[in-house]
Amino acid sequence: MDDFPLPGRGRAVVAVPAPGVGPGYWAGASSAVADGNGGFVVGYRVRNGHDGIDQTVVARSPDGERFTTVATLDQRRFGAQWMERPAMVRTPEGRWRLYVCCGTPESKHWWIEALEADDPAGLETAEARPAFPGDERTAVKDPIVKLRDGRWHAWICCHPLDVPGAEDRMSSAYATSDDGWTWDWHGTVLSGRPGTWDARGARLTCVLADGRAAYDGRASAEENWFERTGLAVPTGDGRFAQVEDSPVVDVRYLDALPLEGGGHRIWYEARLADERHELRTEHLPA
Repeated sequence: MDDFPLPGRGRAVVAVPAPGVGPGYWAGASSAVADGNGGFVVGYRVRNGHDGIDQTVVARSPDGERFTTVATLDQRRFGAQWMERPAMVRTPEGRWRLYVCCGTPESKHWWIEALEADDPAGLETAEARPAFPGDERTAVKDPIVKLRDGRWHAWICCHPLDVPGAEDRMSSAYATSDDGWTWDWHGTVLSGRPGTWDARGARLTCVLADGRAAYDGRASAEENWFERTGLAVPTGDGRFAQVEDSPVVDVRYLDALPLEGGGHRIWYEARLADERHELRTEHLPA
């Protein structure tokens, strides 16, 4: 795993600064795709304080570092109390699909909706429809969605709701689809390990084409919002196995996009000393 695209191996640039000062002012949790013209389209979450209005932002970038906002969707459009990491996908027809993550008011439940438009700017007013509703037992959020070999694949962070006050526990489940709207679930594929740094849960954030993955983990409820990144490998049955006994870097929501000329462009959410978060990026040559 020495060649996994990790932060610290390139020049870090702040792509989106924190929207304010102090805890709960976050920019990050990004999902990026190539736009076909040498640039990128990036969806990311902005939290304006823990009691503020969350937004899912869609931006174009010529280089992965300089962002121009083309669409902003805030929580009120969906009747949500919070928003978290989106997933951006380019469809086979060349359209743009965005999966947005919504928190149910006065609840620990989360669900995921999807929107599609001819261009990224059109996502701001596109019709939304449920993609992953969750249920009374499970909150679903922070999707990774990939279209590979004509098949849609999704890795979803799941939070069990069976124990009041312990809804922060998390694991990652896997689903597939023919069209990206209706999904078949295949169960849990990565969980935390009792007695380790990821005992409280494991949230996949990046799955490379070769199956290797990065995930966020934490040891306790007190470490919520202080997740760190670990690495995992596929076990051949759709599941993943952790490969490190400790986190490899102190960031969360790592996203890695392979580049046509080799190497990767990565984005990740970095925490500052006052607990605000900013979205950073690095170019990692081949």
